[in-house]
Amino acid sequence: MARTFLAALIAACLLAAAPARAESAADPKWAQLSAAQQQVLKPLAGQWDSLRPWQREKMLEIARDYPRMSPQQQTRVQQRLDHWSRMTPFERDNARKRYQQFQSLPPDQQEALRNKWREYQRLPEAEREKLRGHTPEPAPEDDLGS
Repeated sequence: MARTFLAALIAACLLAAAPARAESAADPKWAQLSAAQQQVLKPLAGQWDSLRPWQREKMLEIARDYPRMSPQQQTRVQQRLDHWSRMTPFERDNARKRYQQFQSLPPDQQEALRNKWREYQRLPEAEREKLRGHTPEPAPEDDLGS
């Protein structure tokens, strides 16, 4: 009887520990990442442990795919990770919202925006600076005085 109880206790402990191991594997701390993962995700090192689990999962997918990327794609990933790591939480939220808005547009409107962006990228830096410095006219006041 004592053996059965002991076996049941050990089995229960192992079963209870299994989700914790699976959870930590799916949501690893920075120190648990491989050297290759840390190298790819280096711009996020300082904030990795505070990222949400879904954010870590997305970054781990990027690190997994990184070796199969072309050098140009790898450079682009590194630039984007570096830029993202320097953004404030407010800026990141705004970027996510803009991305969701873009994704909700019909494909023809998405393509029109992509074309406008390409045109903007072809402009000389002085022209782009002028456009960036241009602030739109304020909206007219409505009847409520706001």
